[in-house]
Amino acid sequence: MSDPIEMKLAELGLKLPGSSPSRANFLPFKRSGNLLFLAGQICEWEGVPQAFGPVEPGYDLAAAKKAAEMCALNLLFNIREAAGSLSKVASILRLGGFVSAREAFAEGPRIVDGASELFIALYGDAGRHARTAVCVSSLPANALVEVDAIVELA
Repeated sequence: MSDPIEMKLAELGLKLPGSSPSRANFLPFKRSGNLLFLAGQICEWEGVPQAFGPVEPGYDLAAAKKAAEMCALNLLFNIREAAGSLSKVASILRLGGFVSAREAFAEGPRIVDGASELFIALYGDAGRHARTAVCVSSLPANALVEVDAIVELA
């Protein structure tokens, strides 16, 4: 493995999934110039959902953040597919995070931090991004979290 970002990922004890299949009729990413628009990825591993919503009272924040991190790993898989290397990322511009939750749940942004923290750990200041994090009544496959992204490529 010669990609420095994938080496950082391994140092964090993480790896990319072997696949990230689409659940419907859409592209996993679309490139326009040096911008890469990534479709939302749920907390699944190689097409198998791993964490389910909605968030319940007394939930485990660490586990919920790991679910958001899994979304980020799926996004990274698609970045590598689009760019050929994770090191071709110039900047993570924006993340959109969605958390399946009941009405009046206010901690969705803390859960989406799991994805944000991974991008910052991998890319430093280039991983810092604008972000929206909202709670919704349901997500595909009854997933707990979904995250999408806009990335600038070098």
